[in-house]
Amino acid sequence: MIPLTVADKEKEQIIKKIGGNEEIRRHLANLGFTVGGTVTVINSLNGNLIIKVKESRIAVGEDMARKIMV
Repeated sequence: MIPLTVADKEKEQIIKKIGGNEEIRRHLANLGFTVGGTVTVINSLNGNLIIKVKESRIAVGEDMARKIMV
């Protein structure tokens, strides 16, 4: 498992684990990040990521992205 921050761009990944406290996990789940779901890193700028999840594009900060393991 690796954090989403170091995942290959433009390659579909499967979420294996979501870390952080309950509030962070709930927030990420509300955005569509669920274990077993797929995500694709579209772009990365200064550690911040633009991620495709469930046909939407979402910007996620580096700290949040580190909690998503693929």
